Amino acid sequence: MKKIEWFRETLSAVPTAESLRDKQAAGWRPTAIEWEREVDVPTQTTAGGGQAHDEIPYGLRIAADCRHLEDDPAEMEILRTLTEMVVQDLSFPGMADLLNQQGFHTRDGRPWSAVDVFKLTPRLIDVTPRMLSGSEWEARKKQMSRVLWNS
Repeated sequence: MKKIEWFRETLSAVPTAESLRDKQAAGWRPTAIEWEREVDVPTQTTAGGGQAHDEIPYGLRIAADCRHLEDDPAEMEILRTLTEMVVQDLSFPGMADLLNQQGFHTRDGRPWSAVDVFKLTPRLIDVTPRMLSGSEWEARKKQMSRVLWNS
C-alpha cells in the first residue's frame, strides 16, 4: 500500500532550476507555492480598544493540518437553521428566540440575540448558495414545505 508523503520547505532564496530538478528526480512533485510579503497597514482597534484581527468566518474552523479552513458542523447547522427561518420570514428577534429554544449558543457560548442574528446576515448571504445546492437542502425544503403548508 502506498501513501502520500509531503513536507513544507521554508525557503531562504528562490529555488534554482537545478534544485527543482533534484527534487523531481527524487520523486517529489510540486503541489503548491506560497508567497508572502510585508505591507504597511493602518492600525485598527476594536470597540474595546484592543487590536483588531482577522476572524474566522462563521461556519468554518481551522482544519487539523492548520493550513486551511473547513466547515464547522455545529455552526453550519445553525446557518442551515437560520436559512430555514429566513424562508419562513421570521424576524431577527424571533430567529434568536428559536435558536435559544433549540439549545444553540453563539460562538462564545452566549444565548442568541436579535443583533447576533443580524450580524450573521452577510455570512448567511455568502454561504447560502452552497447550502441550497445540496441534496440535504432538497430533503429539508420538502419537509419544511409540508410544515408551512399545514400551519
